[in-house]
Amino acid sequence: MIDHAVLFSLTANKELADNVANILGIKVGGVSVNHFSDGEIVCEPLESVRDKNCYILQSTCAPVTEHLFEILIFTDALKRASAKTINLIVPYYGYARQDRQYKPRQPITSKLVADLLVTAGIHRVISFDLHVPQIQGFFSCLVDELTAIPLIASNYKKEHLENIVVVSPDHGGVNRARRIAERLDAPLAIVDKRRPQPNIAEVMNVVGDVKGKNCLIIDDMIDTGGSCAVAAKALKAHGALSVRVACIHGVFSGPAQEKLFDGNIDEVICTDSIPLKEEMKGKVKVLSLAPMIAMTIDHIEGGIPLSSVYDLYNSEEVY
Repeated sequence: MIDHAVLFSLTANKELADNVANILGIKVGGVSVNHFSDGEIVCEPLESVRDKNCYILQSTCAPVTEHLFEILIFTDALKRASAKTINLIVPYYGYARQDRQYKPRQPITSKLVADLLVTAGIHRVISFDLHVPQIQGFFSCLVDELTAIPLIASNYKKEHLENIVVVSPDHGGVNRARRIAERLDAPLAIVDKRRPQPNIAEVMNVVGDVKGKNCLIIDDMIDTGGSCAVAAKALKAHGALSVRVACIHGVFSGPAQEKLFDGNIDEVICTDSIPLKEEMKGKVKVLSLAPMIAMTIDHIEGGIPLSSVYDLYNSEEVY
């Protein structure tokens, strides 16, 4: 099914790409990524891609601009090498938080990045749990948004926790938290907070009963950990028995380690959409997206509707 496809990995997700390739029974395509002395990037495939369906696996995580430009430059190289299609698997889509103007004169960088990718030659984008769904509409090419929500829910089911309440760390994440709550047959709580400035959160109130409960905070990403830290502190102050935190994208920048492990949070879970930083290894549980990505590639190459991937991962059979 994938005889005419090549999976490439640039510098951001090499381990994830290797895992995907192993599941598919193929090898990751050869890539050269180098820098000139002034910092300019040059990327090129080390094998023929003529008339082949090419898949680039690369998250635009830190260093964000470096990884983004690797994608743009490598896409141009594939296009000039007569690739049939160029498909970008971007498990974590950076710049997603800049999806609208919060005040005058601000850019909508998420849309700009989408335009750059399509202009470079990307035919299809495959991503996981975009920060907001409307980002799909920023692209003028095919977009498949997969979700790791069932993967996280299944992990908690296996732990057989009792007296669970699923917590959204803000109003914007209520739908995401509700999807987990429905799968766990658990009630929902919300942390009412405000952001006086980026990466700084202040809790105003906790909506819902958390006293004597095992709380599961669900978010799409954890950056500095500030939101989760203040939410966990508020939940403990309202009588929570334990607080566990799960996200799809573990950015873990700046003081994340200090904030997440200050004693209020009992467990942190993320996926491998972003490689785990060395200082976080052994402290964070990682769930792999590789099986879902491999199945997606296999279905695209086999002409099988991706709805079957959604259906399978939203059932209990795969777990």
